[in-house]
Amino acid sequence: MTERILIIDDDTRLSAMLRDYLRANGYGVRAAATASAGLADLARDPADAVILDVMLPDLDGFEVLKRIRAGSDVPVLMLTAKGEETDRIVGLEIGADDYLPKPFSPRELLARLRAILRRRAGPATPGVLRFGRLEIDPGSRAARLNGKPCDITGHQFDILLALAESAGRILSRDQLLDRVKGIEADAFDRSVDVHISRIRASIEDDPKHPRRIVTVRGAGYVFARRQDDEG
Repeated sequence: MTERILIIDDDTRLSAMLRDYLRANGYGVRAAATASAGLADLARDPADAVILDVMLPDLDGFEVLKRIRAGSDVPVLMLTAKGEETDRIVGLEIGADDYLPKPFSPRELLARLRAILRRRAGPATPGVLRFGRLEIDPGSRAARLNGKPCDITGHQFDILLALAESAGRILSRDQLLDRVKGIEADAFDRSVDVHISRIRASIEDDPKHPRRIVTVRGAGYVFARRQDDEG
């Protein structure tokens, strides 16, 4: 089945170029030039991924992303002409799956798009990981705490899964970047910190004093086993 991509960008020349390029690579593509048109399009016909520009004429991309995340976990690749670290951090914190500064090559965008779509599909990994009240299901790519779904993005699920599969072992930021493809290597390791903060907010009883995902100063993070994991 052809995967459907929605582009929300007021640069009509760029959208047309991307539409032609992605269609040539086997995707179904449609485009909207305003935030309101893009949100209406997405509500009318769900997409498999959204390419979202930060600078739009009616709403900025961050607000659009918030509205998308209010009702959908569709993968979102954000574009910006600014390329500033602050914008990347904000986008990732709100729930973007990846971030690509302009100008970019169509080949790089295609690679990133394929990466977030692969993460959404996920590998056919059997077995639910259980840690006390926390369940991590690689098959459905879902995490649950006390039986309730955790509010994390696909990218954050990948980080959580990588940490859980290595429970008790310290993983550096570089190791997490290697395991979770798609985070831009030069997005400075702080992008990992943002994702970890979001994960903690979803799985920790007290995110400010985490007991599950623990920071090891100067080394990275460790997914800590606890006494209540057994049984």
